[in-house]
Amino acid sequence: MTKPKVAVIFYSTYGTNHQVAEAAAAAAEAAGAEVRLLRVPETAPAEVVAGQDAWKAQAGKTAGIPEVTHADMEWADAYFFAAPTRYGVSASQLRAFIDTLGGLWFQGKLANKAVTATTSAQNPHGGQEATILTLYTTAMHWGAIIVAPGYTDPVLFEAGGNPYGFSTEAGKFDDTGRKAVAHQARRLVEVAAKLIA
Repeated sequence: MTKPKVAVIFYSTYGTNHQVAEAAAAAAEAAGAEVRLLRVPETAPAEVVAGQDAWKAQAGKTAGIPEVTHADMEWADAYFFAAPTRYGVSASQLRAFIDTLGGLWFQGKLANKAVTATTSAQNPHGGQEATILTLYTTAMHWGAIIVAPGYTDPVLFEAGGNPYGFSTEAGKFDDTGRKAVAHQARRLVEVAAKLIA
């Protein structure tokens, strides 16, 4: 198998999507990919982040993880996105980064890449599916290849049954969730390897 390059790109306010991203990165690496774990730059004012203890603590935990760049987007053969939902779309921090990618898109440098996504929300019906679908809509504009987990493994049902990508309630990431994320990451690696073969 050709060794695909996978960028695991996440934004995490309180830690759930950071945990998902770490699990995805570990599974992708175990599946034979070269992996970069990357965080989305924070756009909220520093005083707002510092004003919430949990948010401030999470920012400290991820401070040593590199921020995603355009060079990372060009480097990767596949993208694994993890970000919370905000009103049915991904957090504005991720959207802000995506909105900077017009130049790469225009040059066709985001086309034919494999893409998968995960999310979390405050409650089970807090926009989880809509968030993943809107990320996939963006990927379609790029000409990327969407790699949803579908129902390709029984663990998807155990983890809540979302065929678009793993999703969970904020703060709830258990062993079943880790297995579902690992399956989704392995599937991304498998498809990306075929695309670059």
